[in-house]
Amino acid sequence: MQLPLLAGVVLVIAGLWSLVVWPPFLRRVMKDPRARDTDGKATKFLTVHVVLVSISMVLGAGTAVIGVVGLLG
Repeated sequence: MQLPLLAGVVLVIAGLWSLVVWPPFLRRVMKDPRARDTDGKATKFLTVHVVLVSISMVLGAGTAVIGVVGLLG
């Protein structure tokens, strides 16, 4: 397998991995008792994790797009 082809495949897989793994993690975080205070407001725990997941998914999507562009030439 040629290096550019391998690199493109790795980027697509890495991007898809992020897009598959992070949403279930966020669902678990949102169900965690630390996610909301006694008034039902979002805590810093939830806010930090939403930001983490959001950034990771944007980077994952970007990585997958770069991989596809690389594979298509």
